[in-house]
Amino acid sequence: MQIRDITNYIEELAPLAYAEDFDNVGLLVGDYQTTVTGVLVTLDTLENTVDEAISKGCNLIVSFHPIIFKGLKKINGSNYVERVIIKAIQHNIAIYATHTALDNVNRGVSAKMCEVLGLNNYQTLIPKAGNIKKLTTFVPTTHANALRSKLFQAGAGTIGNYDNCSFNFQGMGSYRGNEHSNPTVGKQGDLMFEEETSINVTYESHKEGALLKALFVNHPYEEVAYELTQLTNTNQHVGMGMIGEFDTPMAPEAFLQQVKTTFNTGCVRHSKILDRPIKKVAVLGGSGSFAIKNALRAKADAYLSADFKYHEFFQAEGKILLADIGHYESEQFTKNLLVDYLSKKFSTFAIILSEERTNPIYYI
Repeated sequence: MQIRDITNYIEELAPLAYAEDFDNVGLLVGDYQTTVTGVLVTLDTLENTVDEAISKGCNLIVSFHPIIFKGLKKINGSNYVERVIIKAIQHNIAIYATHTALDNVNRGVSAKMCEVLGLNNYQTLIPKAGNIKKLTTFVPTTHANALRSKLFQAGAGTIGNYDNCSFNFQGMGSYRGNEHSNPTVGKQGDLMFEEETSINVTYESHKEGALLKALFVNHPYEEVAYELTQLTNTNQHVGMGMIGEFDTPMAPEAFLQQVKTTFNTGCVRHSKILDRPIKKVAVLGGSGSFAIKNALRAKADAYLSADFKYHEFFQAEGKILLADIGHYESEQFTKNLLVDYLSKKFSTFAIILSEERTNPIYYI
């Protein structure tokens, strides 16, 4: 089994195209064709993480955070990033990172937060815009079913909990081939009229390459007529953060104590406690102050995230309970998520949960 087999499966859960533009995801160190001896799953890749991989016979580290975030102009061991890269290369250990690709999926980081907190009916807090497109093509009606099926197999027509979604209508197409043409129906120079079906399917933009390949390979015409349209629809199943509900409302103090216990954090920094129960809760793993306005707009009673600055707590304005539970703490269950996901596919292969502490923050 090669590294590519592992990473391809991870990308079925968290396509790299979902990552934010600022991010650095994918295989950061190593060769996709390397045979895997074992996989160590971690939140961060530090020197002690690489040592753990060596001791446990793992030559692939699957990390949530990327160890290489900004461009490196030199690698001489002058800081922890360079030392990690040097040690990994010396010991032939590959490093793969998912980060915001996993943040943006509805089975990712924030969904795991909802799960451990006991929230139900959770959905995306900030649906992602700009990643849905539409393909329209025109095909002889006699070939429509076969082509439509191939487009579905390539990833078109999946909308939330539904697949094989399309809109079709019939009409009359016309064409005339010149002396260089090789028409499927008719002869060069003849004006032809053919009963055609217009097939319309939506798809996520990162699937476009596979979709066009399926179109060109399976369409009967020499020249394929098609249109690609960028849609402004938001994708309700892709995006940052989640929002869900407790079955039974909780007193704010009890809620904060449950949060502290569940996430095993040394400190929960929070805004003023409001005189109302907590039922609807928004969450976002990692640095999430940018989504306070989204949590307010969604009428959440509380919002859990990390790295709030002093003045950002004022944004609560007596309308919501803001709770900063710590960056590491908010994302700590991500590695469990990845281990569980990989173990279902590679049940006879060593998928190991890192035991090393990578949280740089301590509490007293």
